[in-house]
Amino acid sequence: MSEKIRVLINEEKVDARIREIAAKISKEYEGREIHMICVLKGGVFFMCELAKRITVPVTLDFMSVSSYGDDTKSSGVVKIVKDLDQPLEGKDVLVVEDIIDSGRTLSYLMKVLRARKPNSIHLCTLLDKPDRRVVQDVQVDHCCFEIPDEFVVGYGLDYAQRYRNLPYIGVVEFE
Repeated sequence: MSEKIRVLINEEKVDARIREIAAKISKEYEGREIHMICVLKGGVFFMCELAKRITVPVTLDFMSVSSYGDDTKSSGVVKIVKDLDQPLEGKDVLVVEDIIDSGRTLSYLMKVLRARKPNSIHLCTLLDKPDRRVVQDVQVDHCCFEIPDEFVVGYGLDYAQRYRNLPYIGVVEFE
């Protein structure tokens, strides 16, 4: 079986929307420093582009979580594979994610991070699939695009570790 990639959101639209979100975040955090937390691996492309466009000071940290194990379906059990390097207490935190679908992982992760006593914590995602949400307590503060329930790649999102480096959001179509 081979696959084809259909462009869902082109590079220009992705870039323009990231600029808009960065300007909004910069205004909201005016006079403060943002501690950005990237959820690896997919979020790294988005966080780098977002951070470059934010005008207030930023610090970066990274976290890796897994709810899939070796399966293609989420087990519902979230495991922290790589924890943060820095404490969050008293910081203004912005969690940066590539995509939110079921909400299970982000619901768990936000509870874990809130328990670490940040001054504030908000969630920013490149893509949101609200039709797939099974956990309703995930509050998305900044979203670049809401998308339909399709399997997407590019801009950090992968299929079998491929296509992360595409500069646009594409839909995988199996032939």
